[in-house]
Amino acid sequence: MRRSALLPVVVTGVLLLSACGKNSNDGTLPVPAGGSDATTSSDTPSAEPTEPSSAPTQPAATTKPTTAAKAQIIIKAGNFASNPAVQGLVTSYPLYFQALVSKDDTVLKKKFPSFFYSDVSEGIFDAQRNGWIMKPPGSVVIVGAKSTPDGTVAVQTCRSQTTQYWDPKAKKWTVVTPNGSPEVIEMIKTGIGWLPYRLATSTGVKCSGVHYPA
Repeated sequence: MRRSALLPVVVTGVLLLSACGKNSNDGTLPVPAGGSDATTSSDTPSAEPTEPSSAPTQPAATTKPTTAAKAQIIIKAGNFASNPAVQGLVTSYPLYFQALVSKDDTVLKKKFPSFFYSDVSEGIFDAQRNGWIMKPPGSVVIVGAKSTPDGTVAVQTCRSQTTQYWDPKAKKWTVVTPNGSPEVIEMIKTGIGWLPYRLATSTGVKCSGVHYPA
């Protein structure tokens, strides 16, 4: 009899304890969806946005590539800058020069007409075989632009010594021209603009007195 009289008191005490525990945990801090009640509080996020606000100052390092991306070739069009064929040469010449420096004609094969690729790739092969070196920067000055009976435009250029191959064995330029070397590139109009079509004879093109920017 005495044992059964104590049972209501014990049960009542357990119920009171569980009720107190529930109020202390869930009454003030709601549990966020998908998380526990210990993950965040209203104080924590207020301190974190101050860190991302200072982060945008870090990408100042993105200004470095502008100094690293130095032009390999400088092209001076002068009075011929308004000619569409000359504009096409100015746009495409850096790729042509890149192929000469790297001694890799892959870009020429992909982006230029086959005649031009055939003309230039032979010289690149000679450079590979003989160990010739072309070091940028170089410069090209456009000295003329004439239409041809074939429907092309022959752009006359003078190339500085630094756009020529250096023969380390003979210790001299492959083309010995103190005033620079003449080069005539015939440009043709294609569906994507004016592109180098083929190398032409440079007879009559004079480079004496030409000032090269590099």
